[in-house]
Amino acid sequence: MALSFKDVAEILKLVDASDCEEVVLEVEGTRLVVRKGQSAGHNPGAASATPVPDVSASTSMPPPSAEQLAPTSNRDGAGGAISAKIDDGFVAVRAPMVGTAYRRPAPDEPPFVEVGTRVEKGSPLCLIEVMKLYTTIKAPSDGVIAAIHADDTALVEFDQILFSIRPE
Repeated sequence: MALSFKDVAEILKLVDASDCEEVVLEVEGTRLVVRKGQSAGHNPGAASATPVPDVSASTSMPPPSAEQLAPTSNRDGAGGAISAKIDDGFVAVRAPMVGTAYRRPAPDEPPFVEVGTRVEKGSPLCLIEVMKLYTTIKAPSDGVIAAIHADDTALVEFDQILFSIRPE
């Protein structure tokens, strides 16, 4: 299975939303290198696909445009993002990347928050794991957890609502 344009777009979204500075991926003779930040001779966030030395075919894919990387929230059906609605005045905490959401810091520990938990700006709400890299999702404001929209160990999509916070 060669990398499709959609695969490259998803990889770019994951890298952009993560703290990774560089990702190198080799799939069936195609090598994809994605770098963030300033690097000599490279554009920030640019992706290049080049053949692995032992393969004679060359594959090149341009980076996707901003429109092609736009979030696809509120999709319905199997595999689509969960369409969560929140009340007006509540703060939605959204997934910054595709990954597995963990509501607990460890399997044998209690969840970071439950409905009704008072949180302060910067308080940890959950973790999202992508390829064994964990990102802590923090409260964007002070308030009380009004709803939890993602189960523990659930696969979440980019821009999916994870929590609703009632500001205080």
